[in-house]
Amino acid sequence: MKPVTSSLSIAVAQLNFTVGDLTANADRIIRALDEARNLGADLLLTPELALSGYPPEDLLLRPDFYRACSREVARIAAHTQDITLVLGHPEERHNWRYNAASVIRDGELVASYHKHLLPNYEVFDEERYFDRGLAACVFEMKGLKLGVNICADLWESGPAELARTDGAQVLLGLNASPYHMNKLQRRYDVLRDRVKDTGLPVIYCNMVGGQDELVFDGASFALDADGTLAYQAPSFEERIDLVHLGDGRWVSSEVAAARPIEAEVYEALKVGVRDYLGKNGFPGAIIGLSGGIDSALTLAVAVDALGAERVRAVMMPSPYTAQMSLDDSREMVERLGVRYDEIAIAPAMETFSALLADQFRGLAADTTEENLQSRIRGMILMALSNKTGAIVLTTGNKSEMATGYATLYGDMAGGFAVLKDLYKTFVYRLANWRNTVGPVIPENIITRPPSAELKPDQKDQDSLPPYEVLDAIIEAYMERDESPREIVAQGFPEAEVRRTVAMLKRNEYKRRQSPVGIRVTQRGFGRDWRYPITSRYQDEF
Repeated sequence: MKPVTSSLSIAVAQLNFTVGDLTANADRIIRALDEARNLGADLLLTPELALSGYPPEDLLLRPDFYRACSREVARIAAHTQDITLVLGHPEERHNWRYNAASVIRDGELVASYHKHLLPNYEVFDEERYFDRGLAACVFEMKGLKLGVNICADLWESGPAELARTDGAQVLLGLNASPYHMNKLQRRYDVLRDRVKDTGLPVIYCNMVGGQDELVFDGASFALDADGTLAYQAPSFEERIDLVHLGDGRWVSSEVAAARPIEAEVYEALKVGVRDYLGKNGFPGAIIGLSGGIDSALTLAVAVDALGAERVRAVMMPSPYTAQMSLDDSREMVERLGVRYDEIAIAPAMETFSALLADQFRGLAADTTEENLQSRIRGMILMALSNKTGAIVLTTGNKSEMATGYATLYGDMAGGFAVLKDLYKTFVYRLANWRNTVGPVIPENIITRPPSAELKPDQKDQDSLPPYEVLDAIIEAYMERDESPREIVAQGFPEAEVRRTVAMLKRNEYKRRQSPVGIRVTQRGFGRDWRYPITSRYQDEF
């Protein structure tokens, strides 16, 4: 293989695109071309499906969508004077549909690449939409031969090696790789495998921003042929970086330091909230405060993402609400400077009690009356949402979603679930971390035992195993697909494993009716959790 001796300057377009907003996305790419040209770049590298945004889902089944994409590709191509563009976009060719990358220079198509490996796992459904490419794409610039791969083509062996066989001396990777905890290290490991297999330096361009439940962290990077990290973009930032290749090695002024996992996750939540509201046109957010840790963290994230002026907090005390809950909520909203209202629900509770008195006569009070309180609160929040146009951010966490420790049409009522993929134990970690940045969450909220406050002296642990035990069991069963027998063998009490798994399976119907929420673990209750509601499968004990 010919040694790399020439030099090349590549602009990495770590940008935020909106699914389906083809004109705006194309305009952003055109501006990026201008920025890259001004930086002195020879080539602009975009993320996977940059033009359409990712994932377009069933828009990719519409012939008119491909025609619209084709028109925008032509418009972008007219702006490629004196610079080469590697553009990710959907393409229909002779009734075949591809996840494509087009190499365009001076308005002309130089080369095309069609993604070979179509992931059909976790949150990905590309086999539903695309046909597989078979050929390598290697093009020449300034005496260098550059090979193009798209996302999964670098995660498994085959396509990268095919590019090397066709003469590639450098690998360019277009990616739409969504965030989850510890994802960046996984990317390093996988790309170092490709570097080892091919002996080629590689540059990895990833998109940034929120799209429904997914958050893309960017964190674009480059590895030398020996696997050394030579360029690392900061995560969750939209930016265009210039990276130089000279004598076979990358040179960059940007090698961002790693951040604590809590900082990463908190930033993912902020981006998810900001883009969900921004891209869908919601003017602001409404949060029902309870004086508990979940609503407090949700409020902090919302204010950090949107600004205090776009966030409204509503406290809806019942006769069971502790004075401490009121005091802590008032203190927190004062610290954050958000609009705050208190609406007592005792009158509504009395009305419902009278309304249902004949129907409930002779029946003992139970969770029905507790759930009515939650549903009254949900009704109030949704009324405020309807009247103002602001979206209700629900506050339930992953532990609650797993076990059904939430009320349909009550605390589950809303439009976006900020903490849906955070275990309760991690909620506490995140709250403590946020207070190291600035003390916005009162210490009482973090240290007091969690309670729904729907009856006297109620505690979460009256109904659930300790959260340390509960969360570990859920993670093993849900994220690692371990059987109850395997979980018990790890030392967890069999009774608690049986109870947790039973609750998880029994409450699938609730989760199907819950709002979409931000995915931050490798498996969340969303696109990558597709268990049947009706099922009699018996787990292995």
